[in-house]
Amino acid sequence: MVGNEPRITTQTLSVIGALMADSAGGISGAEIARQTKLASGSLYPILQRLEDADWAESRWETEDPHELGRPRRRLYQITGSGAQKARAAMREVVRPFGRLAWR
Repeated sequence: MVGNEPRITTQTLSVIGALMADSAGGISGAEIARQTKLASGSLYPILQRLEDADWAESRWETEDPHELGRPRRRLYQITGSGAQKARAAMREVVRPFGRLAWR
């Protein structure tokens, strides 16, 4: 790990996968939790580490909560450099296994 690069764990890879699959320009923490089946106590520290490393960024919804009928959501998305670093990290994870026998 260099500097503040996040530790690549199974859970981190799950979160990165959800971020990279998002095509709408932002995914809420609740939706990431549903997709990854991670509890908030695991999910939000991972998201914070990804943001600290500039792999992800977040913003608040701009819509009025009264019109939405619910609290505003914080939306997360992968950054361009985060996507590149995630792909490189995935190659590093897969490389020791070579070609997987079950593929």
